[in-house]
Amino acid sequence: MGQQVKVYRELQLRDAAKITGAGAATSTAGAATINKTAGQITTEALTTAAGSTYTMTLTNSLIAATSIVLVTVGKGTATTGEPVVQFVTPAAGSVVILIRNVAASAALNGTIKINFAVFNA
Repeated sequence: MGQQVKVYRELQLRDAAKITGAGAATSTAGAATINKTAGQITTEALTTAAGSTYTMTLTNSLIAATSIVLVTVGKGTATTGEPVVQFVTPAAGSVVILIRNVAASAALNGTIKINFAVFNA
């Protein structure tokens, strides 16, 4: 038999117009600032070894410790390595995003693109 799912609280994206005008930034030393509800960060050129992690700190005034921050990652100029999102930890005014290179032996060899959306209840 199927399970019943109960929704206790509906999430609403505030100021949804900002999605179409999402922010963009290029990171420097694992840090970027975008004060939008959604955006894309292009990292600096990475050489993250296989099995290692890269930490990105996004400063964003719309993020609270209770925010839900959805994150995806893809390759920018990198042609090797396999970046995946491992942890996303929101705090007041920022979020720490941990990206792991899950490739068996290949290091990342260029930029990656980190996409995010912020949801506040």
